[in-house]
Amino acid sequence: MLFSFLRHLEYERRASSHTILAYKKDLEQFADFLKISFQMEFPENAGHAEIRAWMIDLVEQNLASSSVNRKIATLRSFYKFLLQEGKIAKDPTYKIKALKAPKRLPEFVQEETMDKILDAMVFAKDFEGQRDRMVMEFLYATGVRLSELIHLKWKDVDILANQAKVLGKRNKERIIPFTLCLTENISSYKSLFLESFGNIDQEDHFIVTIHREPAYPMMIYRIVKKHLDFFAPTSKRSPHVLRHTFATHLLNKGADLNAVKDLLGHANLAATQVYTHNTTEKLKAVFDQAHPKA
Repeated sequence: MLFSFLRHLEYERRASSHTILAYKKDLEQFADFLKISFQMEFPENAGHAEIRAWMIDLVEQNLASSSVNRKIATLRSFYKFLLQEGKIAKDPTYKIKALKAPKRLPEFVQEETMDKILDAMVFAKDFEGQRDRMVMEFLYATGVRLSELIHLKWKDVDILANQAKVLGKRNKERIIPFTLCLTENISSYKSLFLESFGNIDQEDHFIVTIHREPAYPMMIYRIVKKHLDFFAPTSKRSPHVLRHTFATHLLNKGADLNAVKDLLGHANLAATQVYTHNTTEKLKAVFDQAHPKA
């Protein structure tokens, strides 16, 4: 049934390859646990007690609460699918409760620090250097996910309309506007792309290697980490930090929460509201500094 479930994820729920791989690994890990601990051959035969035992085993391995909860969410989806297919009579995850996880605010880069990175940081004038600059600018100026940037093609970038069309989670398209500054820098990057490769095919990826091959996740990670290392005091230096920075800076400037939600491609407002905590903390800091009775 694992194969059928993964096909369901791919073709009916249109999950990304990354999501499918994560679900597959979680279910295979659970299946291995059942075989070793209970001599149980098939996960569809597991009940509440076996699932609880797996949770305890994961906790004893010092796995983070968020990671345990993600694995339980995988099981919920799997058993819901089995229930719909008539393969089981009841859902064994029905009474399983998620672990309490400590609330962590998204890490972001301060506005003045981002200015230093983009203005004071010296990027090489060759294609590779200017491509790296475009990676940093585009992630910060649009808030796109790493996967969205990697899959972006030149046909999706409309310089005249100052916008780009990105394909987000669950294959949902959204339009993201550009600032005038980003549009100008994209035009410069396009000229250098033409100079380096002779032409631009509409199917060309927007961010490529020096051999004109599509960018890959580790390449983007290295670019972001390299440039954040110089200025950013954050413990995390990943592309997602720039997405957090984009959202936090917009809200700090008074942007509407629903507008930020749409720009980020969030399915619901709850996912966006986490960024309001950063703005609240900023207000508290200002209050503590300025109020005479603070």
